[in-house]
Amino acid sequence: MAEIIQKDGTWVFDGDALRLTPGRDKNVSLLRRELGELLVPLAALAGISFEQGKKSGRLKLRLRDGADPLLHATGGRLTEPHDPYQLLVESDRYGVAEYFVEEVRNALLLDQVPSGPVDAYLLPGPSVPLSVSAGDGIASFDGERVRLEWKWQAEDAKSAAGPRTLPLADITAVQWQPSVGLENGHLRFTVRAAPSKVPPKYDPNAVELWGFKKDPLMALVAAAVQARLPHPAARPALEDARAAEDSPAPAPAPAPAPAAEDDHDALLRRLRELGELHRSGVLTDEEFALAKQAVLKRM
Repeated sequence: MAEIIQKDGTWVFDGDALRLTPGRDKNVSLLRRELGELLVPLAALAGISFEQGKKSGRLKLRLRDGADPLLHATGGRLTEPHDPYQLLVESDRYGVAEYFVEEVRNALLLDQVPSGPVDAYLLPGPSVPLSVSAGDGIASFDGERVRLEWKWQAEDAKSAAGPRTLPLADITAVQWQPSVGLENGHLRFTVRAAPSKVPPKYDPNAVELWGFKKDPLMALVAAAVQARLPHPAARPALEDARAAEDSPAPAPAPAPAPAAEDDHDALLRRLRELGELHRSGVLTDEEFALAKQAVLKRM
């Protein structure tokens, strides 16, 4: 077993999985504290690294594509303080961090864990029910439906319609986007048969985020929903199946047309042609008789 304990958190590896526990230090992000302890199976790992700095270093896990619904829903846009797969390491623990990396890498080699993508989530995502208030709304998810309620700051296009309930069966995708510079972020749900291209500010299926402290918590709602949607690797097959159900049955293939030589009229024309060739001297009596006999047999 390998273990490293820091103010930023504690990582423990028992040979089969890594247990990531956020620290209680005030600098630990709100998202990591709310997400709580994570159990990452070895099969979900694509790699591990340690980067040294002058005053501190950083342990980093790299998960296989498609293994974690949180990473999929956020599209890799979780910034450094909110990323649960990074651990700040103090300089006097560099040796421990290097030993930790070596132990995990050896296990990956011994178990021959591939680093490629997976076709099913290997982490369960945040537990439900959960509710987050940020930006212009409140997003709640109970495992079966999403409920969006609007604050007084929301645009009339949203607030006039009142709270919105989205059954999980109607949701085809979810996305969390953080605020960047002057651009606001959002939590947006794509609903079947009702795609929306309007900005999140006016989209009744989106919560607009303004870059405040609780914005990252909306990523938890996104991850919880994502964990219960079809895995992205399975989605093309699912869409093909739905398309096949919705499309009309293919028309039966037309029967092959009869060959020209088997057509009665064509054979009659062939006899006339043979007679003209015989009369013009192109065919001898014997050749004409054989050709005529062959045509008459086919008739």
